[in-house]
Amino acid sequence: MCAGLRRDATGNDAGDTATALVAWGNAWLTGHVGLDEGVDAVEKIAGPQIVSGVTFAVAGSGAAPPGEVQLRSGLGDLRVHGLSGLRLALPAPGDPLGLTGPPGFNRAAIDAGAAVIAVLPDRTVGLVPAEDRRGSSYVGVRWEAHDTAPGTPDVPALPDADRQLTLAMREATEVLLTVDDVAGVPPEITDTLADLRDPDRGDHPLAPGYPQRAHRVAALAGRLALVVELARSMDDQGLTADQMRRRAEALRLLDRAVRRARVAACNSAFDPVP
Repeated sequence: MCAGLRRDATGNDAGDTATALVAWGNAWLTGHVGLDEGVDAVEKIAGPQIVSGVTFAVAGSGAAPPGEVQLRSGLGDLRVHGLSGLRLALPAPGDPLGLTGPPGFNRAAIDAGAAVIAVLPDRTVGLVPAEDRRGSSYVGVRWEAHDTAPGTPDVPALPDADRQLTLAMREATEVLLTVDDVAGVPPEITDTLADLRDPDRGDHPLAPGYPQRAHRVAALAGRLALVVELARSMDDQGLTADQMRRRAEALRLLDRAVRRARVAACNSAFDPVP
């Protein structure tokens, strides 16, 4: 799990949930899957989902009052009003990756660790995930709508994110194995690091229609996110202050590269095919 992402009661993190919505939503928008198939795939990851607070202008009556609708209906409504794409944001404190404001939306997205931006002809709508718990057994996701500021977020292109992820992976691997030495690294981390030698092993965390490079980068970023989470949970006992500093800095840079890679992969659905 990347820094800033929050796990919900089902064990999923907000970044995984937002990634699924963007990937499968864009697969639907590009005609690679139907709406039902896309929503089923998203809800398989994080349970039932609703959209709350989206307003639309209605001819002759101003804006329709915001309501609460099932994800399937919410996406359909957005499509009727010109939805052309979904963008992923994975911000962290001090790093508003994928966000354009205003401050209220940015704060909500940073607190959640993720957001989805729905692109409409005349505006964008920010959707921030939150746990939706009802009664003793129902746990799902509520997407709260926010007004967003116009503008293009400062996010890397997929090739740049791919290169930066590879560099950060090499540096972090070297630091982890020299600072903690192999005997002190938990087997979960060493196994994950070993898996990194085979970045094309067939993981497909996105959805149909994405370029192969996006699938590969997203899969690698997902495995590296696990490295970050596990390494940050390791005990600092026995390490010097300099070793702790080096490990923390390597993990910070790796986390930053992971989030950028996930965003670039998810947002590449509409990139020109080379």
